[in-house]
Amino acid sequence: MVRFVLRRLLAGVFLAWVVVTGMFFFLALTGADPARGAVGLYATDDQVAAKRAQLGLDRPLLEQYWDWLSHAVRGDLGTSSAQNADVLELLVSRLPVTVSLAIGAVVVAAVIGATLGLIAAIRPGAIDRVLQVVMVLGFGLPNFWIAMILALVFAVRLGWFPATGYVPFLDSPVGWLSSIVLPIIALSIGSIAAIAQQLRTSVITVSSQDYVRTLRSRGLPARRILLTNVLRNAAPPALTMLSLQFIAAMSGAAIVERVFGLSGIGSVAINASGNSDIPVIMGVLLFTVLLIVTVNLVIDIAYSALNPKVRAA
Repeated sequence: MVRFVLRRLLAGVFLAWVVVTGMFFFLALTGADPARGAVGLYATDDQVAAKRAQLGLDRPLLEQYWDWLSHAVRGDLGTSSAQNADVLELLVSRLPVTVSLAIGAVVVAAVIGATLGLIAAIRPGAIDRVLQVVMVLGFGLPNFWIAMILALVFAVRLGWFPATGYVPFLDSPVGWLSSIVLPIIALSIGSIAAIAQQLRTSVITVSSQDYVRTLRSRGLPARRILLTNVLRNAAPPALTMLSLQFIAAMSGAAIVERVFGLSGIGSVAINASGNSDIPVIMGVLLFTVLLIVTVNLVIDIAYSALNPKVRAA
């Protein structure tokens, strides 16, 4: 098990390096100019040149890359060219917002999606057809549209939740929960549909296997077969879908944060893209990749616990 985890961890670190390296050189190819974004559109060429020298952008590209990478591995992500703020401190201050939304959306999607998928699989007929319609609607509705409807109905008209803003958990747990309920619902609708559909399909497929029919013929209770045998073998594909939905939640959080006026990583990334703030863009990318690698590692460990053949392979 330890060797399995180490292999997955090394593979994740290598993937993170490939992604951030590719993005660094891709940004250079796009012609993005952090100096112009820092001094403004109406600055003179001399001002832009002076800013480029200050930011070290006049050096060879490989030297810039090595300088960024050597500092990043030590936890120094540089300074924002547009805000003149430490990138690491900027991201750490915004990280709780996005992580709260993404993890909350995945937890809600896992609980509700697994419940709906299981009901649809073991209750064929009218219930299954109704749930299929709900799943299709969940797939088709964009989360930003759902976010606007939720904000209009439950925040503006009913006043049950705040329309904008984020309350830190340490300041007020109740205020924190009320500030993220609507964004989490908006983010989790599509994930609920995806997980429910995947688990439904997996449970139906596993239930039709010969060994399950053999267990039934021996007179074992249906509940025991479902919980002990069927779900154990149907869970891995659903876990894979869960990891994909976490990635989707991290991506969708940028738009949902805009709708609800939350200052998270997504908002930072959008602002940095508009200002060609490469240090912040690279910092956001590194944070996101490392978070995704960590989640995938956890999913792999859970997968291997359910299916020992994965470790052997």
